[in-house]
Amino acid sequence: MTDVAMTDALRRGRASLAFSFFAQGAAFALLVTRIPAIQDRYGVSDGLLPLFLAAVPILAGVGSVCTEQLVKRVPPSQVLRWSQPVVMLALLGVGAGDTMAELALSLAAFGLAVGALDASMNMLGVSLQRTYGRSIMLGFHAAYSLGGIVGASLAWVGAHWDVALFLAYVPVVLVLLPAVFVGSAWYVDAAAPAGDAAKDVEAESGPVVFKLLLPLCLVMTFAYIGDSTVSNWSAKYLEDVLGSSEQLATVPYNVYMVTTLLGRSIGDLGVRRFGAVAVVRAGAVVAALGFAVVAAAPGAWVGMLGFTLLGLGLCVIVPQTFAAAGRLFPGASDTAIARLNIFNYVGFLIGSPLVGALGDAWNYRGAMLVPMVLVLVTLVYARSFEAGTARYGDGHERPRTADVGRGSNGV
Repeated sequence: MTDVAMTDALRRGRASLAFSFFAQGAAFALLVTRIPAIQDRYGVSDGLLPLFLAAVPILAGVGSVCTEQLVKRVPPSQVLRWSQPVVMLALLGVGAGDTMAELALSLAAFGLAVGALDASMNMLGVSLQRTYGRSIMLGFHAAYSLGGIVGASLAWVGAHWDVALFLAYVPVVLVLLPAVFVGSAWYVDAAAPAGDAAKDVEAESGPVVFKLLLPLCLVMTFAYIGDSTVSNWSAKYLEDVLGSSEQLATVPYNVYMVTTLLGRSIGDLGVRRFGAVAVVRAGAVVAALGFAVVAAAPGAWVGMLGFTLLGLGLCVIVPQTFAAAGRLFPGASDTAIARLNIFNYVGFLIGSPLVGALGDAWNYRGAMLVPMVLVLVTLVYARSFEAGTARYGDGHERPRTADVGRGSNGV
């Protein structure tokens, strides 16, 4: 393959993967922002709703575990190619069903497929970053944030005009599903190891991997505890604690998503200039400051400043955690990422109940200090984000020539 063809293949692979992140962000937002409508459609009681909501991340964790085994037989690009349509069709199923059993089946399919999709997307992102020799992971997650903003906006339109769930979901799926499927032909996988290298991968997939991976798993969990705190409690906190209007209480999450997009859009530049360790440390400090401002805010507008800081701080941690896992285990990055991805869902499962329980038992201002302390623990593990011999993510960039692995189109 000529250098020009190699460069074109990488650009197509990067663009198609970014679009996949965008589509996933939109699909996930369309589900979670219409939970009240889903609850009304199926008659799910307030007591039963948490079980349905908890089932999705639990099954997503199962999907991530299965992906770890699956990518030993097929490339991650194929897992992503076929799991993303399942996510979108499951979304349609949620909108089209009538019985509780149909809702449970659709959410189960959604959860399992999301786990496979999240793991395989980040596997491809890490392998592309390694090929590029410079930080690009934050850009993929910025596309996810943009998709989330678009999906949440479309969900608002559907709710505002009282559009039925199925009718609201159909146009989005009809546009995104064929687009991601066509784009999947350009995904670029990492080169498959052979001989002794394959044995090294098997060796690095043993218990030692998890022991070394544990600091990153904790960072991932703490980051998602912070993220789920914002998504689940920001509106209630502004209205009940800071005395805002119901309309104003809907603003903090939107502000959080926008600042997440902005932070991730420029984050790769920061990693290339200052290194991953410095960016993660700065992100943890800014996020902790955001929680402190929220906890001490005298009114709604200061509280919104805190949620703005949270978006700017938390947004860099998760993409860099995936990237660090790829650098830490270059011969077994797919295994490391699949295992790390599980703690994404652990954070979601812990975050919302933790803050809710503390808020009820103590007070919600005090509850906000708990995710603040957990995010600060990231500083203890910041050295896990060092670039080592990879020479990217530490303020350096490798030359832009690298071996491109097999892609689903033969690249």
